[in-house]
Amino acid sequence: MISKKMAKALNKQVNAELYSAYLYFSMSSYSSFIGLQGFAHWFFVQAQEEMTHVLRIYGYLNSVGQHAVLEAIEGPPAKFESAIGMFEATLKHEKKVTAMINNLVNLAASEKDHATEVFLQWFVSEQVEEVDSVNTILAKLKLAGDKGGGLFLMDQEVGARVFTPPAGLVMP
Repeated sequence: MISKKMAKALNKQVNAELYSAYLYFSMSSYSSFIGLQGFAHWFFVQAQEEMTHVLRIYGYLNSVGQHAVLEAIEGPPAKFESAIGMFEATLKHEKKVTAMINNLVNLAASEKDHATEVFLQWFVSEQVEEVDSVNTILAKLKLAGDKGGGLFLMDQEVGARVFTPPAGLVMP
């Protein structure tokens, strides 16, 4: 069993991950609306990944004698200035989530909650991957430009992304 403080912090992360999914669903819809189907697909896959993060924490809470407490989720923006703007917002958001995960790891360590600390290591690695992926796309977008042929090629490239559920995802 984990402490109430740890459970509360993990529940806060469940809701943060749900917001992440909302944000990426919104970006997907907007990308589709402006004719960037590849970007729409990339953001839709990203939203699906965020939902797997929710399910991981949800399942973990249940496995340690707690339960997920769902709270109201703030609505994300509905319009974005450009593809570059969406990926800059994505990078900022992923860095914020990384800080939140790091804070959870620090809390688990301070509480000597070794099981939760080990559980969270998957998220630490996942955030490194996510920030790197977004940085790479953003760098290419800045080189290609936000209009014309370069944007068209980037739309095709990011549209090739495939959703792969992570190994070890335990459904409640």
